[in-house]
Amino acid sequence: MKFSTLLAMLLVGTLFSGGVCYPPALPSRADLDKLSVPPGFSIELYADDVKNARSLARAHDRLVFVSTRRKGVLHALVDRNGDYKADEHIIFAEDLDMPNGIAFHKGDLYVATLTEIVVFRDIENNLKPNAPYEVVYAGLPSERHHGWKYLAIGPDEKLYFTVGAPCNICLREEPIFATISRMNLDGSDLEVYAHGVRNSVGFTWHPETGEMWFTDNGRDMMGDNMPGDELNHAPEMGMHFGFPYCHQGDVVDPGFKEYNCDDYTPPAQVLGPHVASLGLKFYTGNQFPDSLRHDIFIAEHGSWNRTTPIGYRITRIEMKNGQPASYTTFVEGWLQGAAAWGRPVDVMVMDDGSMLISDDHGDKVYRLKYEGS
Repeated sequence: MKFSTLLAMLLVGTLFSGGVCYPPALPSRADLDKLSVPPGFSIELYADDVKNARSLARAHDRLVFVSTRRKGVLHALVDRNGDYKADEHIIFAEDLDMPNGIAFHKGDLYVATLTEIVVFRDIENNLKPNAPYEVVYAGLPSERHHGWKYLAIGPDEKLYFTVGAPCNICLREEPIFATISRMNLDGSDLEVYAHGVRNSVGFTWHPETGEMWFTDNGRDMMGDNMPGDELNHAPEMGMHFGFPYCHQGDVVDPGFKEYNCDDYTPPAQVLGPHVASLGLKFYTGNQFPDSLRHDIFIAEHGSWNRTTPIGYRITRIEMKNGQPASYTTFVEGWLQGAAAWGRPVDVMVMDDGSMLISDDHGDKVYRLKYEGS
């Protein structure tokens, strides 16, 4: 990073923490009045003091699981009285290494750590400290740079997970890096599903076509406005999305000038530069207006490699005829000037049609709901 860029970042109040730079927290981190939502919507606190709240999964509307990246713990949020506010908070694992990815399936909770995929069987009846778990697969790469993984179970009932590039920009011989990969629920038949994926921390499937869509974080150190993050569409196995040769579909990397972007799959939508697009979901509920049904909502964690911060919001991808038609901000306000009091990580649609949003900087989970104008 150039000294002038670093100085500018410090002048706007950014801080370094564990090698990552982000705007500092405001003194009050729970002021929901600072959040701006569309007319007819409101946002409320679903759970507080959920340290490093990352990925979301649920058994049902009264039992929500929340992962962490830095804390090594797993949270269970229990809504005993059905008012869509967690009134019991259980930490049932404390010794896992970057357990960022979680997925609930037929009573079991699957978790992706740095090097393993594990499963907590019959988790709803085993919610206690140090709950037992089984190792499904061991031996994933141990590199910690982009080592945290997203995990979900696809329509084919396979475990899908990410293995990020262990660098800002590099080319590694091991085929597992910079991929979305998959395996059977028992850990067998590991295979790469999508190549050239620098650092995806969110993917999902279209509710009607069953085709995969995922976010990918663009490389750093190419300036404030280059390249954009990506929303990608991967309807079949074996597609290559450009990393490390090509970014945002039309920018050849300075270190790989002999390559051509035409040889790789371009993004379906270029997102903001350095917004750190993470979790995403198609809206499948019945509470929001019909015009939002099957649109994509993305949690943008927020920039660190940018002089003026950007992101720290929930964005909407309007879908028409199966493709993105627009990219707009839907919820914002976690960033106030150059200071952030929250950083959205993941979104999840509940059975009642409301949407949960996790925040690993404010240690909270929010609930976005629609009550009409």
